[in-house]
Amino acid sequence: MSSDAASVLAAQKFSWQQTMLRIKDPKKSLAFYQDTLGMTLVDKLEFPDMKFDLYFLTTLPKGQEYKHTPGSVDAHKFLWTMSGATLELTHNYGTESDADFKGYHPGNQEKDGFGHVAFNVDDVYATSAKLEAAGFSFKKKPDEGRMKGLAFVYDPDGYWVELVKRSDNAKIENEYNLSQTMLRIKDPKVSVPFYQKLGMTLVREMGGGDFTNYFMTCLPPGVTAPDPSSPEASEFVKTLFNPVLELTHNHGTENQPDFKHFCGNEEGHKGFGHIGFLVEDVDTACAAFDQLGCEYAKRPEGGKMKGLAFVKDPDGYWLEIIKRGGYGDAVEPYYLESQ
Repeated sequence: MSSDAASVLAAQKFSWQQTMLRIKDPKKSLAFYQDTLGMTLVDKLEFPDMKFDLYFLTTLPKGQEYKHTPGSVDAHKFLWTMSGATLELTHNYGTESDADFKGYHPGNQEKDGFGHVAFNVDDVYATSAKLEAAGFSFKKKPDEGRMKGLAFVYDPDGYWVELVKRSDNAKIENEYNLSQTMLRIKDPKVSVPFYQKLGMTLVREMGGGDFTNYFMTCLPPGVTAPDPSSPEASEFVKTLFNPVLELTHNHGTENQPDFKHFCGNEEGHKGFGHIGFLVEDVDTACAAFDQLGCEYAKRPEGGKMKGLAFVKDPDGYWLEIIKRGGYGDAVEPYYLESQ
């Protein structure tokens, strides 16, 4: 990577802002993430001409009142300037009532890249018992399997939602806080430096025998992480309010020239769609990606929606690149060609 590209990317102040999942029925999914997991719907974008809606949810600190109406300009301003991360739930019209629709692909089958999202809680056992009593199904309960003390509950679309015990030293009053998105990677020597160039910090490296997990996040200004391989790193990650990107490397894939994960946008594998970052200027950021030789699913000048891009990371995952603060008085993440 050239020093020019490095300095350009650093100046863009990348901030991880979203993980997108496709959903079948917004009523069921919103009830799960809002009513059960305590998230707040901060904005909604409607595209009736293209027959889909986007719902953006985040974990707000307990007691923080959200006063904006989803879909309003004020909500857009909040969404496109926030420092935390959202779940972007994408609903394509009609799936909720289509008897022939079999649902989206939740991941975790052979060569799938997307694994799960996660929430931190004070007590995984108590939380799991509460969710089970409420009728929710589990992939793994906390006492099952080799790894005790963590659980995976299914959301309404079958996505895995991991429950992780937060640190006893965490100053978090929420019952749940969104804590991670997990993606499998082929080669950590390529993927980890790529995300570091986007301003993410490696905050924990955890070996698990035949795999290693790399936890990365955009740290708040003034916060310094411990050595990612140190015992302190585990506790540090579990004190964070905002989520981490968990990159999982199954050892040996880096030595297989033709190995490739499914990234969530291939036919038969559509469920997870992308992660997204806010930047100061999309065109400038993409010029740096060009220097890196990155491929695109959509360039900023492509399609009807100008000014946003989908660049591909080293594993082919789509990264949406969005202008911080949006465009125009309507504060939208794109502009139309006539503008």
